[in-house]
Amino acid sequence: MFKKLLNWFDERLPVTATIERHLTKYPAPIGQNFWYLAGVLLIVVFVIQFLSGIWLLMNYEATSERAFASVQYIMRDVNYGWIIRYMHTTGASAFFLLIYLHMFRGMMYGSYQKPRELLWILGWLTYIILVAEGFTGYVLPWGQMSFWAAQVIFSLLGAIPVIGEDLLTWIRGDYLISGITLNRLFAFHVVLLPTLLAVVVFVHILALHEVGSNNPEGIDVKKKVDSDGVPLDTVPFFPYDVVKDLYAIGIFLIIFCSVLFFFPDGGGYLIEYINYEPANNLKTPDHIVPAWYYTPYYAMLRAITFPIGPLTAKFLGFVVMAAAMVIFALLPWLDKSPVKSIRYKGIYSKVFLFLFVISFIVLGYLGSVAPNPTRTFLAQIFTIIYFAYFLLMPFYTKYEKCKPVPERILVK
Repeated sequence: MFKKLLNWFDERLPVTATIERHLTKYPAPIGQNFWYLAGVLLIVVFVIQFLSGIWLLMNYEATSERAFASVQYIMRDVNYGWIIRYMHTTGASAFFLLIYLHMFRGMMYGSYQKPRELLWILGWLTYIILVAEGFTGYVLPWGQMSFWAAQVIFSLLGAIPVIGEDLLTWIRGDYLISGITLNRLFAFHVVLLPTLLAVVVFVHILALHEVGSNNPEGIDVKKKVDSDGVPLDTVPFFPYDVVKDLYAIGIFLIIFCSVLFFFPDGGGYLIEYINYEPANNLKTPDHIVPAWYYTPYYAMLRAITFPIGPLTAKFLGFVVMAAAMVIFALLPWLDKSPVKSIRYKGIYSKVFLFLFVISFIVLGYLGSVAPNPTRTFLAQIFTIIYFAYFLLMPFYTKYEKCKPVPERILVK
């Protein structure tokens, strides 16, 4: 009966062929390590965020008068509402942690090189949409930090020469951040951005299965195939990779639930303590800081303290912050190395990647603490190191000496 039903669907829709191509018989390269688990975990977190978001939506009120109170109502009076809310806030941090690991893996193993340029661009678009989704969601609780962080970000648009103030008023929908602004961000957070995110992720996966997954060796597995045309250095995604992914998902959920139940505010990093106070436009917090996953870019924004001609320091800081996100999209054309994986690249690539990671971590710390002259100077130094990784890449990748790449994947 089941087979007849499946055949009926297959005659009208390629269900079996789609499942085999993208799941059961998809040839996954052997030798994929820990770094390749972030992709499937991102899908898990996306599902968690989608389901918990729907539940929160049932009780949230997107008005300046009721937004904060509705969140407190969810936390205190809705059955298991506190679990749902903490699940969503923990999921937001998990989302960014995993996508940073996912991007780092791509940078480390050259997953952006030919023929995966479009795949990398789609992944970068996913990150940009996630940045916007995180920001809009951060404002919705309408607490003190939510309100004033939005005030800082929106004020950057006003620094754009000539059109800044008009653009700022148009985006806010008012002359100040108000309930109209909150309504707009709410619409973006629950409708537009999740839809875009789902579409881009879907196309990203299709593109991945079209060009094939990368591997730590950076070898094109399609060059060596058997008599049936199946790459030799691959295994079927099911059951081999599925079992590995299920094990990783189990470990991840244990860690996720441990944070959810025992450390939901992350010591003030996952949910800032001041955000438990309702928004007050007459009382500015002593130290305005965004969520931890934006702090590296916030440090770059504050590092620019000098104007250049008619361009103000605020506008230049905004340009640097935006450029720090956009420049990831240029990696496929900046890297001139003949090899993909960091395992076979020269010493310069390894040193610059190490310095990039250190700069990102240090900038993340500097963006989370109050500025002073010493910290501002350090932020300027590490911002230069951050951009040096990208801007000098065409030179150090072209002239460094690389190791020979084996023809087949070597599994130890």
